[in-house]
Formats: sequence, C-alpha cells, structure tokens
Amino acid sequence: MSTVTRQSTTPPVQPPPVVQTAATLWLAAVALGAFEAVLIVSGILGEGSATLAELLPGLGFRVAVFAGATYLALRLRAGATWARWALAGTLGVFGTISLLIEPVEWLLAGGSISQAVAGMDLMGVVGAAARILHLGAVIGALALMFQPRANAYFRASRRSG
Repeated sequence: MSTVTRQSTTPPVQPPPVVQTAATLWLAAVALGAFEAVLIVSGILGEGSATLAELLPGLGFRVAVFAGATYLALRLRAGATWARWALAGTLGVFGTISLLIEPVEWLLAGGSISQAVAGMDLMGVVGAAARILHLGAVIGALALMFQPRANAYFRASRRSG
C-alpha cells in the first residue's frame, strides 16, 4: 500500500517592491561601508600612522559586520521577520549612531561645516559623499522595511513558512 503525500501548491510569496528596495538599500549600505573602509585604511596607510597589521583587527570586525548585514538583507528579501528586526536593531540603530557620532562630536567640539568643506581635498569629498549616501541607504531601508506592504509580506511569509 502506498501513501500519497500531498505537497502544497501555493507558490512562494514574492517580496513586494518595498521589500526588494529595502534589501537592495541594505546591500548598497554594505558596499558603501566597505568603500568607506577602503578609503580610511588607504588614508591611514598613506600617512604612515599605522601598519596594515595594526589595522587587521578592525578590518576583521568590519568584514564580519558586512557579511552579517549581507546575510540579513538576503533573509529580509526572503521574508524572514527576524532579519527585519535584526537589521533595524543592529544596523538601523547602532550603525546609524556609528555613522553620525564622529561628525556630531566634531561639530560639538567647535568644528563647522563650512570649515570642513573649505579644507576638503578630493578624498575628503569622496569620503563625505560615501558617508552621506551610506546614511541615506540605511534610513531609506529602515523606512521601507516597515511600510504597510512590507508588513503584509512579512505576515504572509510567517504563515506560509
């Protein structure tokens, strides 16, 4: 006697554009963060203020964060509610703070935006642009992850998964 196992014929829920875009923005934030790291490391090495060996622990940490963020963004796209909350709580909060703390501290210490712009070389302009785009990607991703269509997608993914 054979038994027939019935497979669900419900197709997997496709992520709506807001979730696709949020995941893409998280991946862009990772790429921009990696780009910023390359700029910073090349600047430090160019100045001779540290050796690559001295920078390796920090670089290792960044690579781990970038890998984790990439994994979470892909899981977000697949409908994992836990990935949405992990991204919001870790990179959304702590990542945003890490992007803002240095400029805010500098401003609080008496620095001015006009002073910073006047003293920028090409690498400074590129670095500032990357930081602004990075922050914009994070804020955009956070906003999109919690839109009504995203909420419906995560509810449906939870029920089907």
